[in-house]
Amino acid sequence: MRHRKAGRKLNRTSSHRKAMFANMAHALLKHEQIITTLPKAKELRPIVERLITLGKRGDLHARRLAASKLPQISRETIKDGKEIDVLAKLFGELAERYADRKGGYTRVLKAGYRHGDAAPVAVIELVDRNEEAKGQASGPVQVDDEEAEADEAA
Repeated sequence: MRHRKAGRKLNRTSSHRKAMFANMAHALLKHEQIITTLPKAKELRPIVERLITLGKRGDLHARRLAASKLPQISRETIKDGKEIDVLAKLFGELAERYADRKGGYTRVLKAGYRHGDAAPVAVIELVDRNEEAKGQASGPVQVDDEEAEADEAA
């Protein structure tokens, strides 16, 4: 019997689940919207809500707790030669944005089924999200040779 055993296992070990949700929380806080499967999105929601609540608290202990829940890369992401600190964003921009909100910082929207395996797909996003944050510092971007030549010529 599984009485009083909360949470989905998602066919992963506990260490894999912990790492996966840390990375997904980092991606959601950075891009403010991600696409994943519906069960993962439903399990990610309370993790991110707790992180935002820690961000609203804003003290040193809350910052250390949040840092322990996010991967080390949270402090090493680079955009345009500048570092984007997800912890700084969590305790700065997001804490200010949700200062008056008492909860419900995320929403999960069903987005149909994946083509390959018919898994239910969902979009999890922050409420009142910043539209420009989507795709922010996602890594290297492949540029066509024709576009590069046109940019160089200009």
